[in-house]
Amino acid sequence: MTVFSRIQAPVDRPQIGTALFLAVAMAAVVGAALGFEHIGGYIPCALCLQERLPYYYGAPLMLVAAVVGRFGAPGIVVRGLLLVGGLLMTWGMAMGIYHAGVEWHFWAGPTTCATSAPGVTTNAGDLLGDINSKKPPACDTAALRVLGLSFAGWNVVASVILAAIAFRAAFKQAWRA
Repeated sequence: MTVFSRIQAPVDRPQIGTALFLAVAMAAVVGAALGFEHIGGYIPCALCLQERLPYYYGAPLMLVAAVVGRFGAPGIVVRGLLLVGGLLMTWGMAMGIYHAGVEWHFWAGPTTCATSAPGVTTNAGDLLGDINSKKPPACDTAALRVLGLSFAGWNVVASVILAAIAFRAAFKQAWRA
């Protein structure tokens, strides 16, 4: 059996389950970031917002992979979607490494690193005072470190794990003897 014929083989239940797991996991990661922002008060910088994009694209894509796999789509379609999910997480990992490097001052970050996240009051009386006191976060300063890793560092960890899971599921049938 050639690799091409293995790729075309029907999708199996573990691959559908993996796609569903990835959808939930990606949503949980970006949900945690949104929780830190909206509940914890950590205003994201521009790089933080860009690091969320692979999750915004990946979570619904993995849900589509699970649904079409469940309803009998060809295996190559589901595996292709899993491959795209792995590539999205690789993109997220690369952006996280870049951002963490900026935070550790290994290299320079973008010159225009500001955020559009809300942080200014809507009360007109406090508006001028709020504008003067609030500053958008800088990309080169970690807002919080947990176990030595910033949010960008934890994004790298999550992206590596999710990419490995997605790639393993995408190529599972092709690796079988």
